[in-house]
Amino acid sequence: MDVYAVTGLRKPEIVEHISKYSDLDEPAKELIQSAIAVQKNAYVQYSNFHVGAAFRTKDDRIFTGCNVENASFTPTSCAERTALTKAVSEGYNEFVAGAVVAYQEDAFTTPCGVCRQFIMEFAENDIPLYITKSKVGGTKSNDDLVLSTSIYNLLPHGFRTFKAKNC
Repeated sequence: MDVYAVTGLRKPEIVEHISKYSDLDEPAKELIQSAIAVQKNAYVQYSNFHVGAAFRTKDDRIFTGCNVENASFTPTSCAERTALTKAVSEGYNEFVAGAVVAYQEDAFTTPCGVCRQFIMEFAENDIPLYITKSKVGGTKSNDDLVLSTSIYNLLPHGFRTFKAKNC
């Protein structure tokens, strides 16, 4: 018996892979460019770690967000939650894709655990997430690498997926 059927979990619909920026379709590139554009607005007085995020709604609107830090750290808002909260406050809560950009020399910066669960709240189905590196004010070259993943890959046992099926 398939464990996914027993537990109500869903398998990721998207195969995680790394590709060149030039190999992405135009909607994915547009999301990444939107995330890069907002990254410069990050309020990062303590970490100096700029993050930008962009999410596309079901009806093709893009909402962006950057991280906003606070001296006490706990109330800091990550870029992903900023973008999604902006969208929800404008009446949008169905998303079809997202992008996150930050710069770590040797790693992709994926959403933190809290952001993964926050994204899952609005992911009725698996949605693609494009993760790439960008320095503040940077531009993407065709050879830059992008991690194409999805929320179900990053959070396979998220709360939203724990819905018991009738057995």
